[in-house]
Amino acid sequence: MNNFRVLAWAVALLFTSHLHAQEVGKGEVLRVDTREGVNVPIFTYWRSDAVATLVLFSGGAGGYGRIGEDGWPTGGNFLIRTGKRWASHPFNVVMVGRPTDGIDLSSGSVRTGDSHAADNVAMFRAIKLKSQLPIWVVGTSSGTISAAAAAIQDSENLISGVVLTSWVVAYKIPGAVPKQNLEKFRVPTLVFHHADDACWACRPDEVKNITSTLTNAPIKKIIFVNGGSGATGNPCEPMHHHGFVGMQNEAVDIIAPWILNPSQ
Repeated sequence: MNNFRVLAWAVALLFTSHLHAQEVGKGEVLRVDTREGVNVPIFTYWRSDAVATLVLFSGGAGGYGRIGEDGWPTGGNFLIRTGKRWASHPFNVVMVGRPTDGIDLSSGSVRTGDSHAADNVAMFRAIKLKSQLPIWVVGTSSGTISAAAAAIQDSENLISGVVLTSWVVAYKIPGAVPKQNLEKFRVPTLVFHHADDACWACRPDEVKNITSTLTNAPIKKIIFVNGGSGATGNPCEPMHHHGFVGMQNEAVDIIAPWILNPSQ
């Protein structure tokens, strides 16, 4: 099994050459019609030199929060607060909002359900109309349930890769990633986890053997990281190691090169 533990800040330094020195400007919010009478807002940022489009699924009840003065979402989720960092790499960035019918994305059974699946397919199709670049779905915490379900339900081959960070492994949670049909993953997959994640639903010791279930993923890898400081509050919230607090930019700088060149 490919199981790594790295000192995050040191490894990140090795990858600074992959950062593209482009000023990150403002993004825009688009609305995608998904189901009858329903649309999903997506925050988008497009780069002329992008090589892939990242679709970011946040945890909790989903969404990306309000748009700040800099033209970027202000949500505290790991994937949302690092939006500009993702965009500093050669990626288009899409953040998934909450559907207008208010389905409860805090529920794992909803994230694996038909309505969310329909929303996601419509969104992926809309993204492909804008850019034919490969789509990578990136989820964190409960967002990993959405990302995994999207890969499993991808009958149109719209998804080219998956990244699961701080993923939900507790079997008591409906839709927990290990309970899904992971043998249906047929794209490169990265599992990225903090070694000190103290969230009861995402225990690191339950992550270690998970790649053995990704039997049809052509490339699969686990990276455990250490580092970060200032962890505070609920260990299942983004301001703890669960959300890579104090090392969020380094986390992005480790993941991004792997997406650009997936390897075992």
